[in-house]
Amino acid sequence: MCGRAEVLWRGPLQLTWNYNYGAAGNSIGFDGLGNPGIVATDVLISFKTALWFWMNNVHSVLDQGFGATIRAINGAVECNGGNTPAVNARVGYYEDYCSQLGVSPGDNLTC
Repeated sequence: MCGRAEVLWRGPLQLTWNYNYGAAGNSIGFDGLGNPGIVATDVLISFKTALWFWMNNVHSVLDQGFGATIRAINGAVECNGGNTPAVNARVGYYEDYCSQLGVSPGDNLTC
């Protein structure tokens, strides 16, 4: 088991929790529970893991608004009142980026 790795963030999407490391490892071919640190040290595995997480957890909610992506990635850590300042900051950054790109941020911005 990867012990405290469940609270360590690794990779481009900062993968957390044993159940994610195990499932990602099984899916893309590395020992996610025995060697979770490889997500931080192997660039190919790091990005494969990020894509695995995105396709399995986030992609299906893209049409539900930015808030749904926050919930898919961070769940109760930021949603359900878990960290309102973080959600507000994240939404603010998103709105700023959308403004700079000249696109609408859409509806359902918060989780």
